[in-house]
Amino acid sequence: MTAFIPLKDFFKKHKWNYIFGILWLLSIDSIQLLVPQIYRSLTNDFEKGILIKANIIKYVLLIVATGLIIGVGRYFWRIYILGTSRELEYYIRKKIYNHLLTLSQGYYNTHKTGDLMAHATNDVNAVRMAIGQGTVMIVDSLFLIVLSIIMMIRTTNLRLTAIALFTLPFIIIVVSRFGKVIHKRFRVVQEAFSDLTYTTQESFSGIRVIKSFVQENLVLDHFTKVNEDNLNKNISLVLVSGTFHPFIQFISSISFLLIIFFGGKEVILNKINLGDFIAFNFYLGLLIWPMMALGWVINLLQRGAASMERINLILEEKPEIFSLEEAIHLDQIKGKVQFSDVSYKYPGSNYYALKDINFTIDPGKSLAIIGKTGSGKTTIVNLLLRLFDIDKGQILLDDYPIGNLDLKTLRENIGYVPQDNFLFSTSIEDNISFAFDESIQMEKIHHASKVAEVYENIVDFPNKFDTVLGERGVTLSGGQKQRTSIARAIIKEPPVLILDDSLSSVDTETEEKILSNLKSIFSYCTTIIISHRISTIKDCNEIIFLEDGKIVERGTHKYLLSQDGPYRDLFEKQLLEEKINN
Repeated sequence: MTAFIPLKDFFKKHKWNYIFGILWLLSIDSIQLLVPQIYRSLTNDFEKGILIKANIIKYVLLIVATGLIIGVGRYFWRIYILGTSRELEYYIRKKIYNHLLTLSQGYYNTHKTGDLMAHATNDVNAVRMAIGQGTVMIVDSLFLIVLSIIMMIRTTNLRLTAIALFTLPFIIIVVSRFGKVIHKRFRVVQEAFSDLTYTTQESFSGIRVIKSFVQENLVLDHFTKVNEDNLNKNISLVLVSGTFHPFIQFISSISFLLIIFFGGKEVILNKINLGDFIAFNFYLGLLIWPMMALGWVINLLQRGAASMERINLILEEKPEIFSLEEAIHLDQIKGKVQFSDVSYKYPGSNYYALKDINFTIDPGKSLAIIGKTGSGKTTIVNLLLRLFDIDKGQILLDDYPIGNLDLKTLRENIGYVPQDNFLFSTSIEDNISFAFDESIQMEKIHHASKVAEVYENIVDFPNKFDTVLGERGVTLSGGQKQRTSIARAIIKEPPVLILDDSLSSVDTETEEKILSNLKSIFSYCTTIIISHRISTIKDCNEIIFLEDGKIVERGTHKYLLSQDGPYRDLFEKQLLEEKINN
């Protein structure tokens, strides 16, 4: 059970909950062992003919009293043990979520969202059951087994007790064999559930694409296959656990048959009295449940261990990008950005996405990056944000290598508007103010939305800034999503602002207004604009043209048009397209 070692801090913190819970559990078990003695005395009194009304009332009151104490005790051990297992569930989920937030972008490129969701749901639930119900059952079982055997010997004799325990070695063998199989099959079941979760999540996220391409039947067929695989894996597990429990029960019931035969003979021969025999059977009944529970607890622990192993794989992942212990924290950044001989290739690739990139942007100046799809434009931005670390060269912010800066310092001072314009399923106000931990003045939100030229659209909605967006901002049009994302970035008033093809869904007139607003209001801001449209970048202080990860041209708009190069060719092509469209 080494899989549970990472939870040692939780157990240490909540040890008194478990101690109190176990003490209550043991107290209840001890009282349960007194119940057969009450029936033993009652039966012996009846057999001797001395059972009078006063004795009957006494025995009834004793039985009622033990029942009440057992009921109260069960309440407390459930609160202490099962309640703490719910806290464990909360603890593990939070630990997984916090850890996932620390992992680098590369991790999410190679791990499915559905798989991660399954870890935080099914796997965590299995661990909770193992630690909660498992703790109860293993303590309850071992204590009841030991004390029941002692009471059985004291009530009758060692010979009859040995006969009753004849099946115990067989139960231990069965539990050991089945436990290993259950562990393996449950892990396979959890992996199948991860695939099912991923398939479902991906289908619903891409529902518009599925419908627009009329691929409902194809997607349904794929889901059916994954669903059937999940069903088959679960049935495979059920076949084992479904055989396991009845088989344990069958072996246990053999003990009753043996005791009825041999014990009945001893009663007939007056070797033991009837009250002792009845009490012995009560103890055997108390013993059978723990013997069966041992099988169930092995099942729970094996399931929990299999799930905890899967969770540990996540928790053992180390972020590729992290702040150094001696990382520099800057209270204020001017915004000077410098790339010096930067080269980078993505993990697993043999080709450089960027080769020998050199440029400097002074504070308050603007740089435009243009080029064909796949030329490395967004890669430059990802490296500046340290979503990936460079292979060669150096990236500086205010003359500090970004690898030496605290990650929070770096990213808090950069306003980034990515290509995909991801919006959360919450209000427009919350989306725009997302960068702030505390609530901010509504005037700032209005101002940011006006700069991004989306204010008029928002106030036209019935709920205005309280409008709740659908998943990924589906309530808004493409242009509205882009402008809302721009508002979310500029409300930070960052020293460095990056617009990564974030005006592609905006018409030319609105685009010019946004750029004019940014230029007049944020004159102090260092701006990096990535675009396919020359109209977006023509007023930038410097423009670099990328091809296959290399800078093939650089200069101002006017200078590049004077050259007979790819920038001029692209400009003339776009100019022609504009005339044709008009």
